[in-house]
Amino acid sequence: MAKNAVILLNMGGPNDLYEVQTFLHNMFNDPNILTMKSDLLRRFIASVITSNRTKSAQEVYQKLGGKSPIVGITKQLVAALQAKLGEDVIVDFAMRYTPPFADVSIERLKAEGVTHVYLIPLYPQYSTTTTKSSLEDYEARMHALGLKALVTEIKHFYTSATYNAVIIDRIREAMAGADAGAFELIFSAHGLPQKIVDKGDPYEHHVTEHVALLKPMLEAAGLAFADIHIAYQSKVGPLKWLEPSLEQKLESLECKKVLVFPIAFTIDNSETLYELDMEYREVAEELGYEDYRVAACPNDHPLFVEALASLYAKMRS
Repeated sequence: MAKNAVILLNMGGPNDLYEVQTFLHNMFNDPNILTMKSDLLRRFIASVITSNRTKSAQEVYQKLGGKSPIVGITKQLVAALQAKLGEDVIVDFAMRYTPPFADVSIERLKAEGVTHVYLIPLYPQYSTTTTKSSLEDYEARMHALGLKALVTEIKHFYTSATYNAVIIDRIREAMAGADAGAFELIFSAHGLPQKIVDKGDPYEHHVTEHVALLKPMLEAAGLAFADIHIAYQSKVGPLKWLEPSLEQKLESLECKKVLVFPIAFTIDNSETLYELDMEYREVAEELGYEDYRVAACPNDHPLFVEALASLYAKMRS
């Protein structure tokens, strides 16, 4: 009987302060992140960025307890999905830039005699910088380690009604009974250099489509916000990135009550718990906001588990 495995993929995050340098080094050496053709130039720029950013990044993770929460939450999600799918399928995960890397799960799949691997990158919208990078990495390591199994992959899942129901529930939780009509809602997505979008990356289009799908669901749930916006966060370097930035959007709003939902993330990490909930909270306070709220990511929400199980079933059909 064929053995199936579902592998959840994500970018990862430092498991301790020493891994901050590993995280930065691996991320900025990824040709999907720094897209210049010269490997030598990429390595040089990556080394400069890593050297310049390691200390400040360590300070960020120190405020989050000395590590990223992404691995711990992902383990909880994997355990819940394993319980949902049962013993007939192996559920595991791999991170792109920090342990556990792809090799760990691949060796397990080899030992278990897995013959079909279903890859689900935990990025709702497709981007070459995230989805493509994670899929390429895992499949390359499969070949290198000799795991001869069929591979089925999914590119995005922002159209999943079950997944979007998780987002509505997280927004409802964050509002905690407050009047949505008195708030503006910002869907904050991780930024991307404009040149990557100009080369055909569909990420911006997917984000826009995703928000369009969520608007009627919010109305149906009785969450009629004063207005709904898209903004982009996490800009790095001097290049032009997608706009408006979250800071620009906060500066432009007359309503001083806002809820931010991190639409590009499925698992809470430094860019949600620190950047959105700490750094931008300070920005909002300086701009005179009366109420600034950040919704939690889907994390291990039961409906997210259901959505992933449904994706797996769809991939098998």
